[in-house]
Amino acid sequence: MFQPVPVFVGLRYSLAREHSFFVSFITWVSLLGVAVGVAALITVLSVMNGFESELRGRLLSVSAHATLAAGGAAIPDWRERIGQLHGARGLVGAAPFLDTDAMLSRAPSMSGAIVRGIDPALEPGVSLIADSMREGKITDLKPGMNRIILGRMLAYQLQVGVGDAVTVMIPGATDAAGGIVPRLQEFDVSGIFEVGLQDHDSVLALIDLHDAQALRGLNGPTGIRLKFADVLQAPALARAAAARLAPGLTVRDWTQENEAYFRAIRIEKTMMGLILMLIVAVAVFNIVATLVMVVNDKRTDIAILRTLGLSPNGVLAVFVTQGALIGWLGTGIGVALGVGLALNVDVIVPFLERTFGFHIMDPDVYYFPTIPSELHPHDVVSIAAAALILTFAATIYPALRAARTQPAEALRYE
Repeated sequence: MFQPVPVFVGLRYSLAREHSFFVSFITWVSLLGVAVGVAALITVLSVMNGFESELRGRLLSVSAHATLAAGGAAIPDWRERIGQLHGARGLVGAAPFLDTDAMLSRAPSMSGAIVRGIDPALEPGVSLIADSMREGKITDLKPGMNRIILGRMLAYQLQVGVGDAVTVMIPGATDAAGGIVPRLQEFDVSGIFEVGLQDHDSVLALIDLHDAQALRGLNGPTGIRLKFADVLQAPALARAAAARLAPGLTVRDWTQENEAYFRAIRIEKTMMGLILMLIVAVAVFNIVATLVMVVNDKRTDIAILRTLGLSPNGVLAVFVTQGALIGWLGTGIGVALGVGLALNVDVIVPFLERTFGFHIMDPDVYYFPTIPSELHPHDVVSIAAAALILTFAATIYPALRAARTQPAEALRYE
């Protein structure tokens, strides 16, 4: 089908300048439409990848990649179990924790919170909470000293600062009348952290593990948190690590803990990709219109080529070559432009903000003060392949119409 002569003629038709202005204009619009659509897809998906990575990093800054829990029961031999986990593939840290739903109060304010008991010595191995401290240090938590570290938003809601005291209230035992007697304990605020995510900053409070055990009346933590070298492989690595321990602990990884967040991002990326692909689809329809007009304009040329011995498949190849050239050039320009934009978002966005005097991501409103970008090669390949397939498909109808041209009919009135 694709022989040198049809390809040569197709290239001549594409590069020739004797087309009418309207045909040439539509050709350039089609090429630019493909380029803009491909560039927009690559850039937008790269930015969404960047937001996903940033969100994942902030979610996991105080959360572990995976947890081992005993269904709410204490794990008194947690040190031995952590020792058994040493040497597990990809494991870089393990630390105990004890989460308790509580009510924090300091008159006249009150707020619900998750009070997490941690081991200050082991915690830096599974989270970045030590790097997120705005006031105080994580090592200020000492057994028996009843100190507490609050998220920035939680401290704001309670109107407290370092040195103030807050009362922690949790459900206690049931009395003789069947009612629940709350258990109260006063803690001194020794630090404030901020990770830049409301789900942590507004509900999480940290205390020493021994104080958490005394508050709950337990003889050990309720779970072990794990961190791995590769967060994307953490679900599989966590299950492999748990297999080294005796049965009885349930494994949950970060994809299960934050499933709603990442499902929403996947849906947004899919819908955004479909919407932006419509730009390429419009350009594809323009390619169809361009080739149909060229076929009508070149009916005489097609008839002469047929009488000189060019087969219908050869005519088909001529116009497939012409349409494919438009699509490939547009895709190539779009890929180059999109990759360039995606790799330089951190330069382009500040330039636009300085030029026009506004903030795209106002730090007073958003947790992300800058627009992140993360270019994935497989996204570029997928977008380019989809654009090439669509533009190639656009050439089929006009090329078949040209191949069915009858020389006698085309030359009858010439």
